[in-house]
Amino acid sequence: MDKLVHWEIPSTDLEKSKKFFAGLFGWKMQDIPGGEYTLFEVEDGIGGGFNKVDKIPKPGIRVYIEVQDIPATLKKAEELGGKPAQDKTEIGGGMGFCAAFLDPCGCRIGLWSKT
Repeated sequence: MDKLVHWEIPSTDLEKSKKFFAGLFGWKMQDIPGGEYTLFEVEDGIGGGFNKVDKIPKPGIRVYIEVQDIPATLKKAEELGGKPAQDKTEIGGGMGFCAAFLDPCGCRIGLWSKT
């Protein structure tokens, strides 16, 4: 537990991002219904996704860490000087739940759990 399980690269053009990273690294792509998200699979590594955005946010790349209890982890992050950024939210499609906090320096860190 408490391991990196997913990361995201924002993209203003999913087709360009898919073509670039598939060509550069050989990543396999899987479009998610709705056209706003594409998962990528990294051989012998941690996969992630491209999320469609109008403008690249700061910071750009996001990481998600698998935890046992999202609310408890958010509380602990706040106790240690972090700030809540997103409450526990169901992802949908049976893909679990996510949340996020800002670390004391303002870096956004995602959390993920199955329940």
